[in-house]
Amino acid sequence: MEEAHSSNQTPLLNNKHHNHLHRTGNVWTAVAHIITGVIGAGVLSLAWSMAQLGWIAGPLAMVLFASVTLISTYLLCNCYKTPDPEVGPVRNRSYIDAVNMNLGKTNARVCGLFVQVGLYGMGIAYTITSAISLRAIQKSNCYHNEGHNAECYFGDAQYMLAFGVVQLILSQINNFHNIQWLSVVAAFMSFAYSIVGLGLGIAKVVGNGYIKGSIRGISTSTTGEKVWLVSQALGDIAFAYPYSLILIEIQDTLKSPPSEKDTMKTASIISISATTFFYLCCGALGYAAFGDKTPGNLLTGFGFYEPYWLIDFANMCIVLHLVGGYQVYSQPLFANVEKWVSVKFPDSGIIHKDFKLKLPLLPAFKLNVLRLCFRTIFVASTTIIAMLFPYFNQVLGVLGGIYFWPLSIYFPVQMYFKQRNVEAWSLKWVMLQSFSLVCLPLTLFALVGSIEGLITARLK
Repeated sequence: MEEAHSSNQTPLLNNKHHNHLHRTGNVWTAVAHIITGVIGAGVLSLAWSMAQLGWIAGPLAMVLFASVTLISTYLLCNCYKTPDPEVGPVRNRSYIDAVNMNLGKTNARVCGLFVQVGLYGMGIAYTITSAISLRAIQKSNCYHNEGHNAECYFGDAQYMLAFGVVQLILSQINNFHNIQWLSVVAAFMSFAYSIVGLGLGIAKVVGNGYIKGSIRGISTSTTGEKVWLVSQALGDIAFAYPYSLILIEIQDTLKSPPSEKDTMKTASIISISATTFFYLCCGALGYAAFGDKTPGNLLTGFGFYEPYWLIDFANMCIVLHLVGGYQVYSQPLFANVEKWVSVKFPDSGIIHKDFKLKLPLLPAFKLNVLRLCFRTIFVASTTIIAMLFPYFNQVLGVLGGIYFWPLSIYFPVQMYFKQRNVEAWSLKWVMLQSFSLVCLPLTLFALVGSIEGLITARLK
């Protein structure tokens, strides 16, 4: 191992270097990043969410969350650059930077807490989901060989550990600009398993000869139980639209001209329209196929048994997608923490030096001590927590309830007010404030219900 870089800041953390970074992203690479980040674990729970809400409230809830996400996107796209009379427009490298420039340090600290919790939680959720899908492949083969009534039980801890090892290696990728290829592959995988889910749902409905489900959704023994399940369903749908967490980081990969703002809006319309269409189809067809027996995870709940090879293929696509999705959400957190450490310890040689490592039969690559240590701890911790709380629907609901309102609604609205100098009590101010305040109790309802579900599942 030899020293390869000894400046006071690594390229990832050097703002001057970053401002002159050669950005090559376009509409389609942005679409790939967005689809990779949005169509993830959340799509697998939407049939279950639809089953809790019923045929009217279910689709309306999905369209509502999609509309809120699109409004948020338009507000956030304008926050990527902040005017500066001395040096011109200043790029905001992350969501937290945008809040800091527009709303000040106090708001940035609060926002940072939600962002980091959201990004960290995505790592946990993706670890859980990947393990469930790997286990489903093994169970699918067992059911095919032993019969559908066989006792095919397999644990998932070893799969979580294997996923963690893969992420440990990939997490050493330097920064977000180096993973476009990973996002493209992951985006194709997300479309592949979504299409398989759609196809299996259609085949199941045709095989049944009628559409299952009802306007009220799944009936429960008590009203209280129904309320908690509805709240978890809303949390799961909120989790399915985590776009705000990574929007500005994706926008920072775009070349200009045309302006990054215009490119991002175009990419967002394409991506959110496509994902919402898939969400509605997957949710509706899953509920239509299984009715009250709709599984929590459409492709791993074994409502489908055959053709087993297609189920195996779909679950492997899920795993490959989540491998990339994990990095899409983790890289911004890595950058935020490493930037903070770099500023805190500007004279530390160990933190700012890169070393060149050459292993037999492999090309030489750069290794940074800070990056190696922090990212290893990060991956290990998400893996351990996932092993302690392997509850798919409840974990998704908690995460959606935590980050959706502050990051998709509150901060984008407040930054818009600041940038456009919107006067208090003007029509635009009243409309956007009402929009924010109406969405707050809905998100809190989803959060409380999902926490209750997580506690109940843990105590069983």
